[in-house]
Amino acid sequence: MALAQDLYSIPASRLDSFVTQCLQPRREWKEEVLEAVRTVEQFLKQCFQGDQSLGQKVQVLKVVKVGSFGNGTVLRNETDVELVVFLSCFHSFHEMAKIHQAVKLMWRNAWYSEDLLDLGLRDVRMEEVPSAVVLILEPINVTIMPAFRALGPSDLHLQPPTEVYVSLIKACGYPGNFSPSFGELQRNFMKHRPTKLKSLLRLVKHWYYQYVKAKCPRANLPPLYALELLTVYAWEEGTQEENNFRLEEGLATVMELLQEYELICIHWTTFYSLQNPIIGNCVRKQLKKQRPIILDPADPTHNVAEGYRWDIVAQRASQCLKQDCCYDSREIPVSSWTVKTAPDIQVTVQQWGHSDLILWVNPYDSIKKVKERIRRSRGYSGLQRLSFQEPGGERQVLSSHCSLASYGIFCSTHIYLLDMLSPEFQVFVKNPDGESHAYAVHPYHAIQSLKQQIEDRLGLSSDQQQLEFRGHVLQDWFDFVCYGIQDSVTLTLSKKEGKVPFPCS
Repeated sequence: MALAQDLYSIPASRLDSFVTQCLQPRREWKEEVLEAVRTVEQFLKQCFQGDQSLGQKVQVLKVVKVGSFGNGTVLRNETDVELVVFLSCFHSFHEMAKIHQAVKLMWRNAWYSEDLLDLGLRDVRMEEVPSAVVLILEPINVTIMPAFRALGPSDLHLQPPTEVYVSLIKACGYPGNFSPSFGELQRNFMKHRPTKLKSLLRLVKHWYYQYVKAKCPRANLPPLYALELLTVYAWEEGTQEENNFRLEEGLATVMELLQEYELICIHWTTFYSLQNPIIGNCVRKQLKKQRPIILDPADPTHNVAEGYRWDIVAQRASQCLKQDCCYDSREIPVSSWTVKTAPDIQVTVQQWGHSDLILWVNPYDSIKKVKERIRRSRGYSGLQRLSFQEPGGERQVLSSHCSLASYGIFCSTHIYLLDMLSPEFQVFVKNPDGESHAYAVHPYHAIQSLKQQIEDRLGLSSDQQQLEFRGHVLQDWFDFVCYGIQDSVTLTLSKKEGKVPFPCS
């Protein structure tokens, strides 16, 4: 792709006109490209006619333009077009993985058949890549990705059925392998954004091509899609989704975020809900991985930022911030938006006998800072202990010198508050259903005192309770010191045999 003039020589005040005059595509060029794409679409709809090599008649259900041409952020003279082709032979993600190579072989055989020369395409080359076929129609490269139409005829303006994402997660494919099935959602996530944001996306894309890819052609650089998502996030957080903003501020903000790539952790729930336990657990596991993390909004199994040379991109971003495009007319660096490397999350603070307290907290804020906010809200003077428990996991203490990020917490969560007086300490009691609760106990008080707290909270009479620690059944009249029970240990609760069923907690 031919590059426009040097971005670094453009003053910040002229970036709008630079995008308009140098980056936005000409209508004639777009029409020429789209005409070639229509010809390829015609080929795709014809190439399977009469083919029974898969034991069934294969039909093209739909062809969708994705990538830059699909979402409306194409650059002037850009030559790469991406098409997702939904085929009738794919009935599940498993089936798509199983016969993917056979479909690509059918395309190759069909492409070289003489019957298709009537389409008017000449001097066309075909190349195969792991998950697609690339047709090279000078000067246009069309990448064709076969896919299972997982969304069916669903209204793409609504959240897809939960079952779609549950089946995707259960398919356990390599991350991103099934992303083409969600190409329409990826396209729509970008397509309906404001024109000014698309100008910023073009600016970031141009910078990436000219100063990153062109300078380091052999490096394992992150995909453009990851930078596009990061740009959308910067705009959402930095402007509160305003339609009008200064391009130079947006560019500076993205460059600053790129320099902090090791802290980036971003996800969206536009197309799915974390309320479903399978989806929620999948996303939480993803968010615990090494950063940078940028989850594909349409595919929660795919961290599009994983495994690339972000250090190179960060170096180039640092250089960009020193250029004319990031300085105003008085030779002062343009201001950037206030954007954190991870969005604030909702934290619900629970305490027995009190109403829930809702806080919005940044995952990188210290737990000590969270405790101070709770103290100001509730006026506690005692020792605060905070803990949390993930589904299926053990309850953990939140240490004051750590942050939520230290525990991999980057989405909405519940934490439990225990307010204690010296010399009390906390113990966790694990119920038969796997859920744990925290209790404040005095080291020299009898075990019976804890059982009374459990009865007050759960409704299970103390004489029906059996508490165990390290394989020993705790006797009511002994104290905690006697059993060597210390701060934050976990005791196991069960009901004594022959007693009434354990009540719901």
